[in-house]
Amino acid sequence: MATDDGSHIIASLEALEALYGEPGEASLVKVTERVIPEYAALIAASPFAALATVGPEGIDCSPRGDQPGFVRIHDERTLMMPDRRGNNRTDSLRNIVRDARAAFLFLIPGSGTTLRVNGRAHLTVDPELCASFAVAGAQPRSVIVLSIEEVYFQCARAIVRSDLWNAEKHADAKQLPTPGKILAATSRQAIDGAAYDGEWPERAARTMW
Repeated sequence: MATDDGSHIIASLEALEALYGEPGEASLVKVTERVIPEYAALIAASPFAALATVGPEGIDCSPRGDQPGFVRIHDERTLMMPDRRGNNRTDSLRNIVRDARAAFLFLIPGSGTTLRVNGRAHLTVDPELCASFAVAGAQPRSVIVLSIEEVYFQCARAIVRSDLWNAEKHADAKQLPTPGKILAATSRQAIDGAAYDGEWPERAARTMW
């Protein structure tokens, strides 16, 4: 495989703009500084969002999912996302505490349209607010509050090209390495992968919320 000697690297905005040209009008006018009703409808329909954050150690992108509308529209300039149970690494939360820049990317199963929201976030442990996000008697330990700076939808090309929602093209999970197998490999067999996979269904059901 040929290697790049550096002569083909795009290293300036001028070179980038010369290659791609100017964005079309639709790409610019779709950006708002608040949640308009049309964007609110997309957020309400979404059961999944990627949360992007940045911190001293670098960037992080974390999957977040719940029932549709799990990200609450507090007002047209503020979104709230409960921090549900996870692996307790708190990578995203550590970043937010030290650098407020954050972004959500909402996906809606069956739709090619995605929604991007950029802004600045903080964490709150307000008891009443956390309690308001309770599911099955379990409430989040914290809530991510995003102050919106810009909102815009992304066109469907990526979803269409990937055929993401086509069940006939979904991967066969049995042909993929399980979390247990991965952990066994990365821990050099210190973790019993088969036991980990076997315990997962019960553990997930018990700690989902």
